[in-house]
Amino acid sequence: MKQSRGMLLLYSMKNPSFPEYTFSSESGIMCLDMHVDHPYLVVVGYYDGNVAIYNLKKLQSQPAFRSSAKSGKHTDPVWQVKWQKDDMDNNLNFFSVSSDGRIVSWTLVKSELVHSDIIKLKVEGSTTEGLEGLQLHTVGCGTAFDFHREIDYMFLVGTEEGKIYKCSKSYSSQFLDTYDAHNMAVDAVSWNPYHAKVFMSCSSDWTVKIWDHTIKTPMFIYDLNSAVGDVAWAPYSSTVFAAVTTNGKTHVFDLAINKYEAICNQPVVAKKKNKITHVQFNPIHPIIIVGDDRGHVTCLKLSPNLRKMPKEKKGQEVQKGPAVEIAKLDKLLNLVREVKPKI
Repeated sequence: MKQSRGMLLLYSMKNPSFPEYTFSSESGIMCLDMHVDHPYLVVVGYYDGNVAIYNLKKLQSQPAFRSSAKSGKHTDPVWQVKWQKDDMDNNLNFFSVSSDGRIVSWTLVKSELVHSDIIKLKVEGSTTEGLEGLQLHTVGCGTAFDFHREIDYMFLVGTEEGKIYKCSKSYSSQFLDTYDAHNMAVDAVSWNPYHAKVFMSCSSDWTVKIWDHTIKTPMFIYDLNSAVGDVAWAPYSSTVFAAVTTNGKTHVFDLAINKYEAICNQPVVAKKKNKITHVQFNPIHPIIIVGDDRGHVTCLKLSPNLRKMPKEKKGQEVQKGPAVEIAKLDKLLNLVREVKPKI
């Protein structure tokens, strides 16, 4: 991938064909995250290793705050940024992950971005000897991360080497756990929005895997016959997720309906020309957006067949809510646990 100029475009559902806000940058923008409580604040990560915060309330073309070589910028492209809860002094806080192997926490203190290295990824058991017999660790390249929704200190990091590390914001020197997850780079990791134990990963090795974080082996494996660029859980169901593959298709799964294959495979872009790189569910409406490597964003509506709710039994009210969603996924996981041979 070569260095080029970047753009940040923000659209509204009122007019999806033309952006409401347009910002250009010297370096390519690799990722972004909008603040949940302050949606006018958008954090971005750049190809050159910098991070920045744009304030949509201020009519200026440059970011309101930006890292620099002095303030601890990454030395490689930033693959993901995520807002976290404000710190103890109510300062804004976000995290970034990069190929340089650093997971960095950034805090906005007195109009300045202050960085703190949370963890440095080292490839376990791979030391090389440098000058004068110095032991040098091989650095792991971070590609994706996600933070647990309930256990505040816990997060997952996917790497270019195919491993997933379970980390803590408190321990910078060691991992809580290591999963030998994939044979190629991990492109995304994502905690289930309902079930506290479950997360999902996808990779260029063609697979999507669903895990219970207390178990070292995956619960479900799906081979999609093409490199998987991204995965996303549906906000309305614990068993529904979408995956996008480089052959131009979007796959929608509902494990409660079919645990073996997707309930929908939809070609979205011409496979010889474009690669799909991202997928995201709308938090409220039955819509997904899909982005490709040529800069196109496609907005798709999920048909009612893909949003089947539990059938009403005579005289019984259909149960809804988080507890029902957790039980639904638990039932599937228990089936798999029973089938798995005991070693």
